[in-house]
Amino acid sequence: MARNKQRDRAATAVPVVETVDGGLAELIPDRERPRGWTLLIDGAPQSHVDLDDPARLTFEYQRRLGHIADLAAPPNRPLQVVHLGGGAFTLARYVAATRPRSTQQIVELDGSLVQLVRRELPLDAGARIRVRSTDARAGLAKVQDGWADLVIADVFSGARTPAHLTSTEFLAEVRRVLRPGGFYAANLADGPPLTHLRGQIATAAVVFPELALTADPTVLRGRRFGNAVLLASDRELPVAELTRRVATDPHPGRVEHGRALADFAGGASPVTDESAKPSPVPPASVFR
Repeated sequence: MARNKQRDRAATAVPVVETVDGGLAELIPDRERPRGWTLLIDGAPQSHVDLDDPARLTFEYQRRLGHIADLAAPPNRPLQVVHLGGGAFTLARYVAATRPRSTQQIVELDGSLVQLVRRELPLDAGARIRVRSTDARAGLAKVQDGWADLVIADVFSGARTPAHLTSTEFLAEVRRVLRPGGFYAANLADGPPLTHLRGQIATAAVVFPELALTADPTVLRGRRFGNAVLLASDRELPVAELTRRVATDPHPGRVEHGRALADFAGGASPVTDESAKPSPVPPASVFR
């Protein structure tokens, strides 16, 4: 009976549509979850959030980022996290729910999107989350040296990662902000022939000694466009546990590291500010 009432409440929710700096934002209600919403920008799904259960991650790439947050420190220890790209604040809500007393900074360029999300999907008043409406790299420059346990990059403009967030110079700033042993995790999007993804691996390898990549096997084989999550650190990575978690997801993925990841990169050249380009335009079929 209670579940039926919840579905009835979810069914009465209506989409919220508003023009933001980055295009047309839509908040689409989840018909199965009474306070679940999906954020789309110009028709491209950005994130899903469940206000009743912020520890519930739906999108594949967000689940993988959630696994990395889980492994960034021993259970229950608060984290200091920088989120480059805000979306619906899904990962910040997840960390706040799973690691109480964490301190987090969100850097989101689209100020009108921030206002929309704050109004329609308000943050828990007790969450230690600060939101800055500025460019991701400019916001990162304001974070003090060695402050963060975890930096998450999930920045897309027009469904593409901006060029200035793909270079060795950018990743050097990320490493400056991370404390020793901290994690950097990036949501990357690419399709065949995976030139962008291979270049990002080569770029991260210049700055970080330890790397791992997780994605759907069909994406890694270059058979379709999709997301991959890159993990980097200056310490040994929990590859075995990450592999176990990714393999047991509703949509299982694969983890590559070490020699296999180097072979996957295939001798790609690192990206610098001078040579940087945005990530490729997704095919229209991705969002159908």
